[in-house]
Amino acid sequence: MNEVIKTIKQRRSIRSFKPEQIKQEELNLIIESAIHAPSGHNTQPWHFTVIQSMAVIKHVNNISKQVMSQSDVDWIKKSGNNPVFDITYNAPTLIIVSGRRDAISWKADCSAAIQNMLLAAESLNIGSVWLGFATFGFKVNGEAEKIGISEDYEPYYGVAMGYKKEPVPGTPKRNYDVVNYIR
Repeated sequence: MNEVIKTIKQRRSIRSFKPEQIKQEELNLIIESAIHAPSGHNTQPWHFTVIQSMAVIKHVNNISKQVMSQSDVDWIKKSGNNPVFDITYNAPTLIIVSGRRDAISWKADCSAAIQNMLLAAESLNIGSVWLGFATFGFKVNGEAEKIGISEDYEPYYGVAMGYKKEPVPGTPKRNYDVVNYIR
């Protein structure tokens, strides 16, 4: 089987990581893969904030959970109030992906960059998970700027990554009845 397709099919969201930091060479390849994602009009409107300080990762977790605990959505509020829930799953690396606010398709462009990161990580046998909660804390005034995100950029999603602690689960059932051909 083609290696790219094999990587796509075997990639899973990993939520259990070894504490050791991923190698810089591997991290560079993952970021480079993100930079090579397609973008509307080749605007490349992304910015990647790589956090490997456990103190800063814990801070992101805490401020995000504070915002979540005030949510009107019950399950988000419960997650924010859960003292054992860690939005980063104790990963040694957290990457915040931000998009330039003036770009026309920055959300789609950043999503493409994230997908490239996830696939690159899998190809290197590094676990990863796309995090929606990781940027909740940046809704608090000044938090994005504290970690070097310009006001011209909006924190969009996070990606937690590290070496996989446990065996990868099997492929979940896929729904193949989602295609309509017009010929």
